[in-house]
Amino acid sequence: MIGFFQAETTNPEEWLQDNRKEIDQYLKDSGGVLVRGLNLRSAESFDKFVTAFGLDSFSYRESLSNAVRVDLTPRVFTANEAPGNIEIHLHHEMAQTPYSPQILFFCCIRAAQFGGATPVCRSDLLFEAFERIHPKWTKKLAREGIIYTTLMPGTNEEKSGQGRSWRSTLRVNSADEAEKRLTTLGFSSEWRGKKLVVRSPVLPAVIDLPGGGRSFYHQLIAAHMGWPWIHDDPELGLKFGSGAIIPSRLLDSMTELSQNFTQDLDWEDGDFAMLNNKMIMHGRRPYFGEGKRHVLVSMS
Repeated sequence: MIGFFQAETTNPEEWLQDNRKEIDQYLKDSGGVLVRGLNLRSAESFDKFVTAFGLDSFSYRESLSNAVRVDLTPRVFTANEAPGNIEIHLHHEMAQTPYSPQILFFCCIRAAQFGGATPVCRSDLLFEAFERIHPKWTKKLAREGIIYTTLMPGTNEEKSGQGRSWRSTLRVNSADEAEKRLTTLGFSSEWRGKKLVVRSPVLPAVIDLPGGGRSFYHQLIAAHMGWPWIHDDPELGLKFGSGAIIPSRLLDSMTELSQNFTQDLDWEDGDFAMLNNKMIMHGRRPYFGEGKRHVLVSMS
C-alpha cells in the first residue's frame, strides 16, 4: 500500500538526494514509504538524516501530545514509553489538538523479538468506504467536527499510552497556570482530584487533501478502543461538534472497516519510514520477548 525502497548505501544523505523526488511522490500518492538498508543505528544518525530533508521540526516538548516520550536529540524522541503489552490503536498524530504535524519520521533502532509492528491505514480510502455505508453520519462528522475529552494525570503515567501529565503537556507548574494556558488554547477544563479533565475546541473530522479528494483526520478509533475514560463516564465520551455523543455502533463500524485499508510495517533494525500524517493513521501492535523495542520518531 505504501511505497518501499531497498537502499544499499553507506551514505544515507547522498541516497536521499538521489531519491527525494520518488519519496515525495509516494507521500502524495500512497501516504508513506518504508526504506530498508539505510542502516540508521542511533538517534544521532536518524537526526542527521531527517535534517537532510530540510523541513521544520515539530518538537515533542512544545506539542500537546498525550503520550509519554523521551527527547533524545533536539528533533528526535522515543515513540511511546507505554509497556509493550499495550496496543496503541490507529490514529492521526495529535489530531485531538489544534496543532499537529504534517510528516512523521520513524527509525527502528531495535525491533521487537515478537510483535511490535506499526499498522498504517489509508484514511482517504477509509473515508470513501465509510461514506458509502454511512452517508448521513459521514456528512454529520464533516459538517460538525469533533469534541475530544482527555484526562491528564498530575504526573506522567508510563504504563498508559496516554499518560503524559498536564504539567508536561502544558509546560506549567501550577493548576492556575494550567487553566490559563488551556483557556488561551481554546480548551475548557475541570479538576477531578489531581487529574485534569480537558475538552477540546471543535476540531475537524474530515479534511481536503492538497492533491484532491477528502480524508478522515481524527483520533476516533484510538479513543474508542484505547482511552479508558471514554466508556467510564458518558460525559467524557466522544462528541460531535454539536455536543451530541457519537454512537458506539458507528465507531465500531469505523474500526472494523479500517482493517480493510491497514497494513503492518514489520520492522527490521535500521529501517526508516516516512508517513503523511494528514492521509495515514498509524498505531503500535503489542510486542514481547527479550529486549525492548526501540523505535524513534521525528516530526515536521
